[in-house]
Amino acid sequence: MSANINVIDPVEPLTHDAAPTIFAQLRHAFQSKPVLVAMILLLIIVFIALFAPLLGTVDPNALNTSERLKVPGAEFWLGSDAYGRDVYSRVLYGARTSLVAGLGAAVFSVVLGLFIGVIAGYFRTADAIIMRIMDGLMAIPGILLAIALVALSGASLMTVLIAITIPEIPRVVRLVRSVVLTVRNEPYVEAAIAQGTPVPRILLRHLVPNTIAPLVVQGTYVFASAILTEAILSFLGAGLGTETSSWGNIMAEGRMYFQMRPGLILYPGILLSLTVLSVNLLGDAMRDALDPRMARKL
Repeated sequence: MSANINVIDPVEPLTHDAAPTIFAQLRHAFQSKPVLVAMILLLIIVFIALFAPLLGTVDPNALNTSERLKVPGAEFWLGSDAYGRDVYSRVLYGARTSLVAGLGAAVFSVVLGLFIGVIAGYFRTADAIIMRIMDGLMAIPGILLAIALVALSGASLMTVLIAITIPEIPRVVRLVRSVVLTVRNEPYVEAAIAQGTPVPRILLRHLVPNTIAPLVVQGTYVFASAILTEAILSFLGAGLGTETSSWGNIMAEGRMYFQMRPGLILYPGILLSLTVLSVNLLGDAMRDALDPRMARKL
C-alpha cells in the first residue's frame, strides 16, 4: 500500500507579464466544485485538529475496562475501543497527529530537496555523486525504509517524521534538479555567469524562484503521501505507540473487533481517506493553475 507521487514537469521561467495570468488561472482552478469541496473538507479537518481538546468529550487515553467496546451513544458518541477509550476523542486527536506528520514531512522534504537539488543541478561535479545517492534511496521502497529507520531509532513523533521525510527527499531533488538544468541554459543566466555574478546571487535570484511553483505543488503530494505513510506505519505497529492517538493505530487496534464494532476502523479510515483525497485534489488544481501550458489556454 503506497501513495502515488506525481512528479511535476519543469516550469518555464516566470515573467512579470505572466503573473496576472497565473493568478487568473489559480482563481479559475479553485472555482471548480470538486476543489471547493476539497478545500472545505480540509478546513474542517484542520479545525478538528486545532480544537481537538475543546471538541473532545474525554481524555483520549483514559482507560476504563468496564466500558470496553460500547456502541455509539450519549456517553461515547462513536463508541469505545477494547480498552474503554472514547473513539470519538481518539479520532479527533488522530487528526492532529496526521496533519503534523504530513505538514512536517512536506516542509522538511521540500526545504532539504530544494537545497540538494539546486546544488546538483548547478554544479556538474556534485551532480553525479548526489544523484547516485538519490537513486540508491529511491531503489528502496519508501515504506520499508521508513520501517527500518523507526526500528533503528525507536518510535516517537520526531523519529516517524524523519523516517517519512527521507524517502520523499529524492523525488523533490529530482524535480528541483530538472528545473535548474532547464533554467541554467537560459540566456539571462548565461549572461549573469559571463558577467562574473557571484554563484549565491545566481542561485537565489535566477534559479530558486523558478522552482517555487512546482515545489508548492509537489509539497501537496508529499503532504498526502506522508499522512498515508504515517497511518501505514502505525497500523503495522512500526509507528507511534498507542499512547499517541493516530488514525493508523486506532484502525490497528480495531481490526480484531471489526465484525463486532466496524466503526473502530471505518471512522478513522473515512477521515484518512477524505484528508488524502482533499489534499490531492488541491494539488491537482494548483498543478493545472501553475503550469504555463495550462495558463495559455485560459
